[in-house]
Amino acid sequence: MDSYTIVVPDAGVLSCVCGTNDSNLKLIEEHLGVPVFTRGNELSVDEEDPVVREKFRFIIDRILDEIKDGGENGADIVASVLNTESRPSLAPYAIAVPGGFRKLYPRTENQACYIGMLRKRELVLCTGPAGSGKTFLAVAEALRLALSHNKSKLILTRPVVEAGESLGYLPGDLEQKLNPYLRPLYDAMESVLPRETVRRLVESGVIETAPLAYMRGRTLNNSVIILDEGQNTTREQMKMFLTRMGENSKMFITGDVTQIDLPHRRESGLVHALGLLKSIEEIGTMTFTAEDVVRAPLVKKIVRAYENEKQE
Repeated sequence: MDSYTIVVPDAGVLSCVCGTNDSNLKLIEEHLGVPVFTRGNELSVDEEDPVVREKFRFIIDRILDEIKDGGENGADIVASVLNTESRPSLAPYAIAVPGGFRKLYPRTENQACYIGMLRKRELVLCTGPAGSGKTFLAVAEALRLALSHNKSKLILTRPVVEAGESLGYLPGDLEQKLNPYLRPLYDAMESVLPRETVRRLVESGVIETAPLAYMRGRTLNNSVIILDEGQNTTREQMKMFLTRMGENSKMFITGDVTQIDLPHRRESGLVHALGLLKSIEEIGTMTFTAEDVVRAPLVKKIVRAYENEKQE
């Protein structure tokens, strides 16, 4: 019987794929229903069935891609890849950003639904806990739209919610003052594209980052605009932002309604908008839960504990 073999780049990567005491390899074997053999820096299956071979190739290629992109927790990577492979309905919702590190696959049914919504609707409001992918997937889809020339510009914004200090008193120029607020958006972009590419796109004006206050008075045409941390907008700020939308534009709004940092008794603009706009057909709304948290297993447990406390 002929073996089907995939060469792994080096011993460190192979160790990550196989896991401690071959724990990851055993999961792959259970999924495929056949043994997986290691010889040197090669992984192989003694199986002639083309379906099994294709599954094996898909799984190992995806795992290698995730590791190449900086993933270090082999167990999480393997579990995610096997989850996607076993649910082919998720595959059509992969996001391919031109020049990006790899295709980005949804890891849950809700994430696939969210990506479909980002593609179909002009305005999408998404709420959910940290680590559920709400901002990351919105940034990835927005980059795809901008870099495939479907939109001329990507604009990312956040409300500046200050904790006891006025922005004007912080050290540095405007860019340095804003960096702590906008850094998470840069982190999301740099996990999709090389840092140098992001820098070049910012310098050329294809990508723009700015605090929410800088949106006032503008009309944003042929753009994709992301408002992150939307739970920290006031009703007035949210109305101002929503009415910036111009022709051929999309808006993605993300936030976590359990993490509102507004002064006491100020109603969240995101919470208000979710109730006010829910009947408008062109607007999509998505709510993630602890089950959609993909950042780390411990984060999922923490979020679930807080959700359970709220229900008690």
